[in-house]
Amino acid sequence: MTRPKKLLNDPLRVVEESLEGLVFASDGEMRLLPGYTIALRSSLRDDKVALLIGGGSGHEPMFAGYVGKGLADGAVCGQMFAAPTPDAILEATRAVNKGKGVLYIYGNYSGDNMNFDIAAELAEEEGITTKTVRVRDDVAAAPIERIDDRRGIAGDVFVIKVAGAAAEVCDSLDELYRIAAKAEAHTHSIGVAVAAGSIPETGEATFEIGDDEIEIGMGAHGEPGTRRQKIASADAVVDEMMDMLLADMGLAAGDEVALLIDNLGSSTAMELYIANRRVRQRLAQAGVQVHLTEVGPFMTSQEMAGFSITMMRLDEELKRFIDAPARSAAYTR
Repeated sequence: MTRPKKLLNDPLRVVEESLEGLVFASDGEMRLLPGYTIALRSSLRDDKVALLIGGGSGHEPMFAGYVGKGLADGAVCGQMFAAPTPDAILEATRAVNKGKGVLYIYGNYSGDNMNFDIAAELAEEEGITTKTVRVRDDVAAAPIERIDDRRGIAGDVFVIKVAGAAAEVCDSLDELYRIAAKAEAHTHSIGVAVAAGSIPETGEATFEIGDDEIEIGMGAHGEPGTRRQKIASADAVVDEMMDMLLADMGLAAGDEVALLIDNLGSSTAMELYIANRRVRQRLAQAGVQVHLTEVGPFMTSQEMAGFSITMMRLDEELKRFIDAPARSAAYTR
C-alpha cells in the first residue's frame, strides 16, 4: 500500500486538534472539557437524564460529531483506534450528570468495555448512577447465539439517534435504558472493505489486502470478516451482504426499517448510491418497507475504502424517536 498523504501538524496531536476544529464547526453548540479529549454540549437543562457516548478516534464523525440537541450530551474520545481511559470517562460522566443518572452507549470492544465498566464503578462510588448499552450490530463477527461477541460498527448511529431523542423526554434512567436497549437489539449491520485505512502517527496501513481482493464482513479496524474473495460487481457483493442481514434479522413482508449506507472513508458517493440501489431492490423483493434512508460517512476508518449496510427494524416507538429533530456538527434531522 502506498503511504497516504495527509495534511497534518503534529501526528501525535491529531485527536486534540481535530476536536478543536469540530467544536468551532458547531458554532457554539459544543465545548471541550479542558485537559481532556472530551466534547460536551454547551448547555444542558438541570433535570436531564444524560447520554454519554465514546470510543477510539479515527472514526470521525463518530463519536464527537454526534454531540448535540436530540443526540448525545457528551463524547469521550480515546486516541487513534484506542479506548478512552477510565479517568477521562469518569470526568465526562461528572460533566454531563444532572442528578438523574448517565447512560453509556459505545461499541462492543474489549478495551471500551473494560474502561467504561471501571468508570461506572468509580461513578457509583461518587453517587452517580450509570447504565450501559453496548452496540453489537456486526452480524459477521459472530452468530446470533454468540451476540455478545459481535462488534459495534455503524449501527452506533441509529442507536445514538434513538437514545438521544429519548433522552430529551425521558424522566428516568431506567426508561432511557429500556428504549436504547431496544434500539440496539433491533439494529444489524455488515460491511465490506476493498482497501485499508492508515494510522496518522505512523502512516502504516491498518491491514493488508490484495489489489484485486475484498473482504466481506471486515470490522472497522481491519478485524477479519466472513471471507476474503476476488472483487466482484456491486450487485453481487450487496447480494451476499443482504443474504446475511436478511437471514440474521428474520425480516418479513410488511416489516419496516431505517436504512443506513455508511462510507468507511474513501469510497465515492457514486459507489454508495449504486449499493443503495441494490439494497432497495432486495428489500422490495422481500416486501420490507424503508421508512428513511441515510447515505454518507457516518462512521469511518480514516481512508478505508468500502461501505457498510445497517438496518434497524422499526416499531411505532422507535419510529417516533428516529424521526425526532436532532442537530449536531455531523448530523441534522
